Amino acid sequence: MSNERAQFVTRIGAIAATVGSAVGLGNIWRFPYEAGKNGGGAFLLIYIGCVLLVGIPVVVSEFIIGRGTHKNVAGALKQLAPGTKWHWMSYMGILASLMILSFYSVVCGWIIEYLFQAVSGNLSGHSAQDYTNMFNAFVANPWRTVMWTVLFLCINFLVLRRGIKKGIEKVANFMMPVLFVILLVFIAYALTLPGATKGLKFLFFPDFSHLSPKVAIGAMGQAFFSLSVGLSCLLTYASYFKDSDSLAKNATIVAVLDTLVAILSGIMIFPVVFSFGMEPEAGPKLVFEILPNIFQQLPCAYLWSVMFFLLLFFASITSTISMSEISITFMVEEHQLSRKKATLLNTGIGIAFGTLCALSFSVLSDFTIFGKTIFDLFDFVSSNILLPLGGVFFAWFVGWYVDKKFVDNELTNHGTTKVSIWRRPLFFCIRYFAPIAIIIIFLYGLGLFDTFL
Repeated sequence: MSNERAQFVTRIGAIAATVGSAVGLGNIWRFPYEAGKNGGGAFLLIYIGCVLLVGIPVVVSEFIIGRGTHKNVAGALKQLAPGTKWHWMSYMGILASLMILSFYSVVCGWIIEYLFQAVSGNLSGHSAQDYTNMFNAFVANPWRTVMWTVLFLCINFLVLRRGIKKGIEKVANFMMPVLFVILLVFIAYALTLPGATKGLKFLFFPDFSHLSPKVAIGAMGQAFFSLSVGLSCLLTYASYFKDSDSLAKNATIVAVLDTLVAILSGIMIFPVVFSFGMEPEAGPKLVFEILPNIFQQLPCAYLWSVMFFLLLFFASITSTISMSEISITFMVEEHQLSRKKATLLNTGIGIAFGTLCALSFSVLSDFTIFGKTIFDLFDFVSSNILLPLGGVFFAWFVGWYVDKKFVDNELTNHGTTKVSIWRRPLFFCIRYFAPIAIIIIFLYGLGLFDTFL
């Protein structure tokens, strides 16, 4: 490892940044939506099981590759598989990160728009239909959606150009505690609402009549995508870990905190939607149409709206900086670009493709590829194809290809950390269970099980 290569200053900073990478809209919006659609408590049980059996093993796999080499994803694969073409797999993760950054930034732009409207007081005093009309008019406005997308990516750029210590770690150390505080404030109020008990019962008391293969696969997919495994952002962040960090502990802490945010989001959302007779499986409408309508009916409506969209913004920015870091580190280390130039190039690519994704709801809404708009195509290809393939690869690569002594040295910090109790279960999951489960998710994402489920 080069002495000039950056590291996270503290273990807390490393964990905060890595948790921030995993925590995003998938936790705060998608988990309540998926749990609401699939029966609540039964979905939650399977979700937790999948985090343990699929999520943590693949996180550990990425951590081993990243911390063991202290290199970007391409450099790491070149070092661990010299003289082979395995490093070509790194381009899949880089492509996925750029595609996700492009369409994800559009949604993040929507969040900034609604945060701006909330701060301006424009989200109060409307009917339920007004919120629907407001959202539809906004996404159909090309210049406003593009403007907020570009602004979000510029904020992303300002964090990334400051590097690991002064940028990513510093932002994560501030935003992640604030995110948890805002969640807890929402929960404290949500639990006082008349429908709180009904909402909590829905989330924590399983109704096993809802169990089905489709629910199980949905929970597996949510656990996989929530942790951002297969993208190589966890590998990239692990390359900045110190050699004294325990990879197993870090992976467990990241998975537990990521899952905790998802559960806390459910505790925040379900009491509110049940109290007001709303449907928890409302999809994007839940964030941009239904919840603003609910907030205006609460005391201190202005405060709730501002805090909620600030919460979403913090979750969004900590995720996108990790996606960007994959390609930035690659360009710096493999192509000798300065960090500033690499960050500018990454931002430029995000703005170019993000603009096309933003326009998919307006002037480019009729332009489709394989029946999908550009936004939907980027979402489908990255989430349903590239991420699952990446997850299978990392698990297989560590479980079957990488030298066992190298893996043991990284897991045990060269014999200074004991993991003997759960080493065999972990390797069983890395070698067998995780790849098979992810392949099932992959086939499900392609719609190959639709006839049977």
